[in-house]
Amino acid sequence: MTDSDFAARTVLVTGATTGIGYETARQLAEHGATVLVHGRTAEEAQAAADRLAACARVDPARLCACAADFARLEEVEHLAQRILREHPHLDVLVNNAAMAAPERHTITADGNEIAFQVNFLAHYLLTNLLAPALTSEPGGRVVNVSSSLHRTASIQWSDPHRGRRYSRLAAYAQSQLALTVFAADPRVTAVSVHPGICETGLLHLYGIRGASAAEGAAHVVRLCDPATEIVNGAYYDRDRRVEPAPAAMEDRNVKRLNKLADLLVGQTA
Repeated sequence: MTDSDFAARTVLVTGATTGIGYETARQLAEHGATVLVHGRTAEEAQAAADRLAACARVDPARLCACAADFARLEEVEHLAQRILREHPHLDVLVNNAAMAAPERHTITADGNEIAFQVNFLAHYLLTNLLAPALTSEPGGRVVNVSSSLHRTASIQWSDPHRGRRYSRLAAYAQSQLALTVFAADPRVTAVSVHPGICETGLLHLYGIRGASAAEGAAHVVRLCDPATEIVNGAYYDRDRRVEPAPAAMEDRNVKRLNKLADLLVGQTA
């Protein structure tokens, strides 16, 4: 990986204010990419961009702060409109923003279980809305930051919001399985990656010590590199391509998930 590989590339990193997202943005910026630094609020996004601008190898002119609360799909739509207007050529979308499902069952103003919306539905909507900007040139791609916990999950097709039986771990795992299934959508060139168990705000879900966020981010950045050849729908555990959960490899699940997600985000099929 060389800086010249990234010098002409524009990358949007969601959830870039902390943890793996921030470190991914930092490493991309240090390699010379133009990085769109997403945060939940404009203040959080700008603060992260300011921290990045202070890094020795980062050109502040190639950073752009942008905001949307993924618990509000209207804000996701506004974010996409802004990016299409200001950055009509987007090389990579890193779908990284994530939250741990809360202890209590929580429904967003859009009517969706909050972890399912923030971790998957918002990214599904954002990816589809940014399709006109996502380049079809070699190296253009979507990188979904997933989790090994997707292997423990099932998508509750008749009750995706888990209103009948709620478990925070099951809700989180379902959102990660959905994100992994989405990488196999033939409409996008995408991969998903488990960056390893890292010292982030989600570490408590795993119950063990983790690697640094910078180590996890390095696996994400490698997949953003145009020199890294990918197969659409591939799943990586850190730097190794491995088979995802069987449910993520079934064409019928991709079609079924698209139909469900279109309904929940208010998009036409």
